[in-house]
Amino acid sequence: MNKEEKINYIIDTLELLFPKVPIPLDHKDPYTLLIAVLLSAQSTDIGVNKVTPKLFSKADNPYDMAKLSVNEIREIIKPVGLSPMKSKGIHGLSKILIEKYNGNVPNNFQDLEALPAVGHKTASVVLAQAFNIPTFPVDTHIHRLMYRWGMSNGKNVKTTEKDAKRLFPKKLWNKLHLQMIWYGRKFSPARNWNINNDPITKKIGRKSLLKKMI
Repeated sequence: MNKEEKINYIIDTLELLFPKVPIPLDHKDPYTLLIAVLLSAQSTDIGVNKVTPKLFSKADNPYDMAKLSVNEIREIIKPVGLSPMKSKGIHGLSKILIEKYNGNVPNNFQDLEALPAVGHKTASVVLAQAFNIPTFPVDTHIHRLMYRWGMSNGKNVKTTEKDAKRLFPKKLWNKLHLQMIWYGRKFSPARNWNINNDPITKKIGRKSLLKKMI
């Protein structure tokens, strides 16, 4: 297969396997999504979804969140890890949203990335999933898949994102990144990976991996 054929194979296979893709993090609006994505850094979506019901029952909007103390937020989110940094970020960004944006979550990279504890990936997820703005958030699953499929060199997530945006049609970015996350979890995990259970990598994966695994 040439590069274009491989890309089409990836798109077609992901669409066949995951025609509908739920958003992994439970939320009800841009604000609760922003908080959930922030909490997911170096944690699992399952872990975040266990914590957010309690947090959002107390504060599911920036006005109520700002009324909580940093310590109160920290006690609730402790199970997901990095709670000192995340609790300060959640409290701080909630106050900024009230002061600068009338309690609304901004829908552009510049304003989102200026918020405490909000990095490029978090901003990308919020723009894609809350506002349907084409982005290509790269998590560990996508970074791993792009390398295994020979679509990126695996150097860093910034390069992987650039390669993904260059290779795949923009109109597919938002759905494709979710499809790749679910695919990575089910067929191409980081640990206990069996390439024979990984149809895309088995078909188009980089030669060095195929020689090693088959």
